[in-house]
Amino acid sequence: MDIFNWLTTTAAGEFCFTMLVSMTPVVELRGGIPFGVARGLSVWAAFFAAIIGNMLPVPFIVVYIRRFLQWMRRRIPVLNALADKIEKKAHLKGQKVTKYKYLGLMLFVAIPLPGTGAWTGALAAAFLDMPLRKALPSIFAGVLIAGTAVSVLTFGIASLF
Repeated sequence: MDIFNWLTTTAAGEFCFTMLVSMTPVVELRGGIPFGVARGLSVWAAFFAAIIGNMLPVPFIVVYIRRFLQWMRRRIPVLNALADKIEKKAHLKGQKVTKYKYLGLMLFVAIPLPGTGAWTGALAAAFLDMPLRKALPSIFAGVLIAGTAVSVLTFGIASLF
């Protein structure tokens, strides 16, 4: 059986597929939870798959994004505009976080709207020089809050029990 068939025909595959969807920027868990449920997972399974998938890229973004953008500028100058756009977005979002530091980071990530979330929160943390050991719990708490909000708003309180 090839990997695509496994991903789309088994419960474990659907869990992994939901994790992969939740890893993508912009979509994150806001799209991952409804996607997982639409693919046949329970709300709780979709919630946990989305949380795991959404959090996996975060440490790498916080630690390595600045180095990656520097490397990209040196090696692929054609992508300088993209690097500038990413940095500008991080600085703009970072301004909202700066006042309340880690609490602000958590609240920013917790808002289940486009342009917020773990990816943007991790970018902001990286460009605000927040250490990973302090930023990660704030981002994780925000992801849990956002995941709960998305689950409740999408499927109602009754579906959680």
